[in-house]
Amino acid sequence: MSIRLRLTLWYSGLLAVALVAFGVVIYTVVYRNTMNDLKKQLTQLALSTDVSLTQFGFRSRAPRGYDPNSIYIQLISYVDDKKGTVTQKTENMAQNDRRDELTFPHPDIIDADQDFSRTVINGMPFLVYQTPLFLDSGRLVGLLQVGAYTGKEEHLFSQLRTILWIAGVMGLAAAFALGMFLSRKALRPINRVTEAAERIQSGSELGHRIPREKPNDEIGRLTDTLNSMLARIEKAYNHLEETNAAQRRFVSDASHELRTPLTTIRGNIDLLHKIWTADEGAEERMALSPAERKEMSLEAVRDIADEARRMSSLVGDLLSLARADAGYEMEMEPIPLRQLVDEAARRASFLPRQAEWNIGPLDALEDAWVKGSRDYLLQLLFILIENGFKYTPDGEVRLFAVRDGERIGLVVGDTGIGIPAEDLPHIFDRFYRADPSRGQTSGTGLGLSIAKWIADMHKGTLDVKSTPGVGSAFTLWLPLQEKPVSE
Repeated sequence: MSIRLRLTLWYSGLLAVALVAFGVVIYTVVYRNTMNDLKKQLTQLALSTDVSLTQFGFRSRAPRGYDPNSIYIQLISYVDDKKGTVTQKTENMAQNDRRDELTFPHPDIIDADQDFSRTVINGMPFLVYQTPLFLDSGRLVGLLQVGAYTGKEEHLFSQLRTILWIAGVMGLAAAFALGMFLSRKALRPINRVTEAAERIQSGSELGHRIPREKPNDEIGRLTDTLNSMLARIEKAYNHLEETNAAQRRFVSDASHELRTPLTTIRGNIDLLHKIWTADEGAEERMALSPAERKEMSLEAVRDIADEARRMSSLVGDLLSLARADAGYEMEMEPIPLRQLVDEAARRASFLPRQAEWNIGPLDALEDAWVKGSRDYLLQLLFILIENGFKYTPDGEVRLFAVRDGERIGLVVGDTGIGIPAEDLPHIFDRFYRADPSRGQTSGTGLGLSIAKWIADMHKGTLDVKSTPGVGSAFTLWLPLQEKPVSE
């Protein structure tokens, strides 16, 4: 059973209960008011009827103005018979339209009491009011009965019941049809949601959105929520695609970077093999003097060592990035930043370079403490300094510090070749190298990616300013913390 039909049935059922209750209330109110008015009329007629006891028995005189077409009066005597004897009746009871005599049933003297009763005589309904008659001594001697023909009232009640039933059935049918229409209209947005979900499930683009009609109702809010969820899913899916593409590029670039040193190592090993293990009977035996053999061997060994160091550095960088991807958590401790920078500056002075190495000013580092990993911060500074030396063939590389409120900035600036503006957004991508530097300087394009990860782990930022032909400046901003209290 569909939700639409269930909602309509529930709605129709509740409406049916309400209609039945409403009909019962209407019928009850009309019935009681009509019968109470009739009872009041009979009571007043009984009080206004003049009854007297003569030597011939009871005699009564009907009140003026009573309607003989609908009101009937009967007098019962218990003087001679305890079962009661009809002593007098109004003329309309002696002869009526059906030419049948009317006589109201009456009780024995023992059961005579003031009461209302309903009876049917000759197929005609009557409401009868009876009241006992007493002598001054208190003796019960008679019973006065005043009856009213209730055919008109019964016909009215029958018509009212018919009207209520017909109106209820018609109203319920109309409500059912209207409920089906309204539920279809109300559930139309849900159908659109279902259709959109089915299209997405069948492979349609995640960019599809559900149209909305009324933004302020429940369906509108549901549509907005689902559209927001679809937008997040699309964003996550696109990010996953980008991540997979980046991962594929990463594997491809890593394979390429590892292939180059391995090719060099293998070539030099083959050369050494030819130099030292040539077959004695070979016609193309390498004719080398011992000095030439030694020189070529040493050169091959140096090439192998250089490429091994390059591979070791690359593997170390890849390990750092693998840790970053795996959510590696560094061990943090309070660090005096001046000591760390002095050590980095001292070690950097031993690096091979062509540019001048200048330090300062470092006054901003006085009493500056940060929370971090000493080894990783040194690695970050060395990456920036080595890049400065690598891309500055002539000029200077400078390390200095600045302070901005609760942040400390370590700046590594150079007067090197600079970075083009279109390359700046990508310099922290893995294996990315600006086109002018490719083939001119050695490197894998992983250093700045590692530096960015280290900065993020220390809740810091890396800012870059660069102008081609003028130079670059990398600023590491770190949050300061209070100097620890010595125990």
